[in-house]
Amino acid sequence: MFFIFLIYLSFISLGLPDSILGSAWPLMNTDLGVPIGHAGIASIIISIGTIVSSLFSYRLIRVLGTGRIVMVSISMTAIALLGFAFSPSFIWLLFCAIPLGLGAGAVDAALNRFVAAHYEAKHMNWLHAFWGVGALLGPVILSVLVVWGNSWRSGYFTISLLQFALVLLLLFSLSKWKKYEEADSNTIQYTKEINSESRTGLMHAFKKKGSAFGMVSFFLIASTEASMMLWGSSYLVKIEDIPPENAAGYISLYFIGMTAGRMLSGFLSIRISNEALIQLGCSLTVSGLLIMLLPLPIIFTLLSFVIIGAGLGPIYPSMLHQTPVYFGKHNSQAAMGIQMAFAYTGATLVAPLLGQLLATISFLIFPYFLLACVAGIVFCRLILLRSSKVGAAPRRLSK
Repeated sequence: MFFIFLIYLSFISLGLPDSILGSAWPLMNTDLGVPIGHAGIASIIISIGTIVSSLFSYRLIRVLGTGRIVMVSISMTAIALLGFAFSPSFIWLLFCAIPLGLGAGAVDAALNRFVAAHYEAKHMNWLHAFWGVGALLGPVILSVLVVWGNSWRSGYFTISLLQFALVLLLLFSLSKWKKYEEADSNTIQYTKEINSESRTGLMHAFKKKGSAFGMVSFFLIASTEASMMLWGSSYLVKIEDIPPENAAGYISLYFIGMTAGRMLSGFLSIRISNEALIQLGCSLTVSGLLIMLLPLPIIFTLLSFVIIGAGLGPIYPSMLHQTPVYFGKHNSQAAMGIQMAFAYTGATLVAPLLGQLLATISFLIFPYFLLACVAGIVFCRLILLRSSKVGAAPRRLSK
């Protein structure tokens, strides 16, 4: 229980910096004297760092152990966030984005690997939800500090201090991490099995009929989530004329919806299939986007953020849980790696490029773009279901 508590705290810390860039950017771009679309540049650098550190995380864990990797990674994010708080220019901020991405990717991969090896599968669902708790708290902290008369820099500084506090907790727990890992005699064999499947099953996963559509669906869902996270506050400022300091807090409604959706989906998964959860999530997301498009009072636009978040919440975790169903248990690890690569690519490329498009044309096209992404998800999954012939009640992963 000590370790799962520590891991939950770590996942909250993962969510804190993920959401603050988008919510703070309407204030940051003015202060730093750069166009609003430049948030995409910082986002790309962070995402590339995340991908690189994820790819090399296994070798680092093998040398240093999970506890040290988690502590070092969160230390890197804390230092990077401190650099953001004191950035004198946009170039300086971009340099700080490098350790932020590297730290986030390594800790994410390390914690997921540890939970998969040592805990029941149900904890993976709740961990995604607690990432949402962190993503929710980031904009709230920023908004409260700005309303109290502070700048966006105080938000980054405060979150950096929270990260350093977690580093201290991890520092005092290193011996227990090592003892816990050494006590499990199956850890080494588990890792070897994963590596073996990854080497032999990588191309077989692509040969599975309809697999390409499954991979594209991960690309689209990650693109949708990242775009909403990065540009939701700016949409409220540009289209709804909400002051930037208020918009920075209102984006938290999206994370409230996502967190609630993932929490609730954990209970619903007892009764209904993953496929039903994915369909429900897509329907809710479309409903929220349609409300966003209608000429309604601002309260409905804010409500749509909650609905969109609640809809997107269960889609990604449920899709991950379906991997063994689509590709077979022997290829599930290889397929999982490819899916994550497609998801990271979507989050890395699409949201930043969308920012340039929105800045050039108009933020009015923002909800239409998100609708197109959701429509693409539905289409890809229909093709995947027909190809894999998955029924209404797919096989569940063992607990």
